[in-house]
Amino acid sequence: MATITQAFVLGAGLGKRLRPLTDDLPKPLIPIFQKPLITFALDHLIDLGIESFVINTHRLPEQFANAFANRTYRDRPVRLVHEPELLGTGGGIKNIEPHLKSAPFIAYSGDVLTDIELQPLIDEHFRCGNDVTLALRDTGLAAAVAFRSGRLVDISNRYGMAGNYDFANIAVWNPEIFERIPPNRKISFIPIIADWIGAGGKIGGVVLNDGKWFNIGSRAQYLEVHRVIADDWRPRYVEKREWPIRVAKGAIVATSARLSGFFSIGNDCSVGDDAIIEDTILWPRAEIASRSHLHGCIVRANQKASGVHRDIDI
Repeated sequence: MATITQAFVLGAGLGKRLRPLTDDLPKPLIPIFQKPLITFALDHLIDLGIESFVINTHRLPEQFANAFANRTYRDRPVRLVHEPELLGTGGGIKNIEPHLKSAPFIAYSGDVLTDIELQPLIDEHFRCGNDVTLALRDTGLAAAVAFRSGRLVDISNRYGMAGNYDFANIAVWNPEIFERIPPNRKISFIPIIADWIGAGGKIGGVVLNDGKWFNIGSRAQYLEVHRVIADDWRPRYVEKREWPIRVAKGAIVATSARLSGFFSIGNDCSVGDDAIIEDTILWPRAEIASRSHLHGCIVRANQKASGVHRDIDI
């Protein structure tokens, strides 16, 4: 069975669509039932056989440093590579070249949560001798990838061919990609791939429509993934048996408080007497006053809420 042992996990995005949630927390670190979003990608990759990680950062890099204080995750080395100025998906790949072995690697967006099977992607990459192999999916979004008979023939309509799949934000790259990206330049990987197609590169793909796939780019999607998990979905690769954690051990919840729906109560939170928490996510150290009623809300870390609120961020 073909294997890849190194991965690049993209963590440098701005998270604009999730603001204000991402004002003081990078999107890859937002909690999902007390577990940082990016760690699902790492768990998924470890399950695939990945032995080392490179993560790029931009906003609030110190929070990534705190999250990986020992520069390891589950005993695998984690190297954080900071981008003072955003380099884009292509420039980000070029920037991590010194930190990867001269061998194929898998790139995985740090804001995706999915349980799709990745081994078929690896197998296809080596079986076909591809330069790049993209995970593809019917996402219901605008289709950007023209995929015909196992090959990408266009991306983002460079050559006028209609797209029929979307990129699932996971791909296998050969190290030859580094030669095709100019250094110290902000650039997407999309024109790089388009040029490579035109030059006769072997750009492949695998359609992976099974399983669940969440690209968490809005508060609605953030709440939805909590609802799905609360309804008894759990990615098989998550190591912690006790996860999902609905109420963190350090939280203090009054016995008269009522919790319902897909609620999540973070560490060191306090929920007062007769408070009602419905389909609401409390980040660490949030304080909810007595007799408050929150429905469909997200309360950020260290924030206080009182009164009646519905479908807002606090």
